[in-house]
Amino acid sequence: MAYSVGLVSLGCAKNQVDGEIMLAALQKAGCRIESDASHADAVIINTCGFIDDAKSEAIDTILSFARLKSEGKIRAILVTGCLAERYREEVMKEMPEVDAVLGIGANSDIAAAVENALEGKKIQSFPEKNCLPLCGERRLLTPRWTAYLKIAEGCDNRCAYCAIPMIRGRYRSRTLESVEREARALAAGGAKELVLIAQDTTRYGLDRYGRLMLPELLRRLCRIEGLEWIRVLYGYPDTVTDELLETLASEKKIVRYMDLPLQHCNGEILRSMGRRGSRGELESLVAKMRRAVPGLVIRTTLIAGYPGETEEQFEELCGFVRKMRFERMGCFAYSQEEGTAAAALPDQLPEEEKRRRAEMVMEIQMNIMQEQGEQMAGKTLRVLAEGYDRDAGLWYGRSYMDSPDVDGRVYFQARGAQPVPGRFIRVNITGCDDGDLTGVAEEQGAAEDEPAE
Repeated sequence: MAYSVGLVSLGCAKNQVDGEIMLAALQKAGCRIESDASHADAVIINTCGFIDDAKSEAIDTILSFARLKSEGKIRAILVTGCLAERYREEVMKEMPEVDAVLGIGANSDIAAAVENALEGKKIQSFPEKNCLPLCGERRLLTPRWTAYLKIAEGCDNRCAYCAIPMIRGRYRSRTLESVEREARALAAGGAKELVLIAQDTTRYGLDRYGRLMLPELLRRLCRIEGLEWIRVLYGYPDTVTDELLETLASEKKIVRYMDLPLQHCNGEILRSMGRRGSRGELESLVAKMRRAVPGLVIRTTLIAGYPGETEEQFEELCGFVRKMRFERMGCFAYSQEEGTAAAALPDQLPEEEKRRRAEMVMEIQMNIMQEQGEQMAGKTLRVLAEGYDRDAGLWYGRSYMDSPDVDGRVYFQARGAQPVPGRFIRVNITGCDDGDLTGVAEEQGAAEDEPAE
């Protein structure tokens, strides 16, 4: 197969891992992989379909490649991922320039789909969701020193606002042995940081082993030579156990960072969302986590403008953010997703109001992050160097406090030998600029991995 193929992966890291598996399969089939998709014979657009903004981005991307196809610069467009799985026949009906629409279960047949599309065949394929490969060879889209590691697929939480269970199916964990094998292979390939992902990482193992197995998995991964940072994303409050917190606190390779989307704090809103707990219970959980894991960075996600959210409930959310002072946070305007329970609720708020509320929450959070960053001045952080910003005239990297792609960076001046991307250095923090830390490199080389000193 002497075709060239390019991939545009949109949305979350979980979707990106699916794309990396597809790229490896295409390469194995003899395709040439183009880093610039606009120069390829066939373009795969691996879409997100989670919320309105993601759907708009996917549609705009498809249409931009449709223009290139009309100009004869590319020959075929294949649409995969969540948008394809969710909207199926509608994609090709609304955008006839598309040559193939493939549900997530069709990813394992991507090489044949590309060949058929380039031969002029129109393809729509939607196998069962559990046909999606959970692992396999990957052609990484991340720098060699960082890799995502998907430990499970699907979700059983059934939050009222979320379409993911409809798109991705029931929760299904990989085996401990499968995850460990892949982690060892990634480490052998040069990965120093593994970022564990799933729709719900803290539920890992419950479906397969009858109990929560994330702590055991983490302990196994910590024994792998070459790995230096292990990071956990996308947890769920109900499954943050004492064992998990003890593991985070005791294992040196696990960075003291946890992504734990809380979505809201008001008890009535949480119940309407299909989530458990109350503001008091969430505050107690966060306090417990911070006591158990000193220096812990908690990243959370909130939703503003949920159906029926009153001004008082929104003010409560703002007060919650001010009080909890999360180290990292994102806030989204509620997206009314067809097929979800929340979409049928009365008192849907106007789009402008939802966005206004989300922006207000993020303004509060950005002020908190700036204050926290300024308080870091005078401390020293271990930083994973990643590159040089020519516009700023500074090197940059990430500390344990920053997850790739979703958080900020540490910008620093280098003294003496230039930093090597992919290596750890110590940076003396001097200030904070719009939430990003700034500093001066102290020395090249390894150092004890501590939150701060």
